[in-house]
Amino acid sequence: MIDNLRWGKADASPDECRRACQLAQADGFVSEMPQGYDTRIEQGGTNVSGGQKQRLCIARALLKRPRVLVLDDSTSACDTHTDAKIQKAFRESLPQMTKLIIAQRISSVQHCNRIMVMDRGVVTGFDTHDNLLKNNALYREIYDIQMADRGDFDTKAADAMAWAADLKGGVA
Repeated sequence: MIDNLRWGKADASPDECRRACQLAQADGFVSEMPQGYDTRIEQGGTNVSGGQKQRLCIARALLKRPRVLVLDDSTSACDTHTDAKIQKAFRESLPQMTKLIIAQRISSVQHCNRIMVMDRGVVTGFDTHDNLLKNNALYREIYDIQMADRGDFDTKAADAMAWAADLKGGVA
């Protein structure tokens, strides 16, 4: 596992790897593996789930300590509870890092400074979560469907995506 994580930073210490996994919500499942952080990740990650792969990828990215972190649907295979914990860790532990988050789950982006709503490649809104709820019909529709747990919001708004930015120092 450590060798796999070090793809993000070749000289990362075990403590750095553990901290990155904690932020990415991977420490729990890694620690429970037969050899913990010494467990070997099989080629193609066949011994971990899709959500676990995503969290390990996030941990590798965090090890690089980027100034800007771009996450493209990076928690789509995670349950919403794990996704919320990752987003909270980002807000609380990485406030200095600019995070661009591309997501279809509003819960993944609602705490960001600004959210860009796109429909079929056209920007239909760029504002805070609260303002978009008030002023953007598509965003509100997706939010209502997701919060009501009425199923797959993609059926009606197939090409809509929320892009969010947690920006430090203005719009990139």
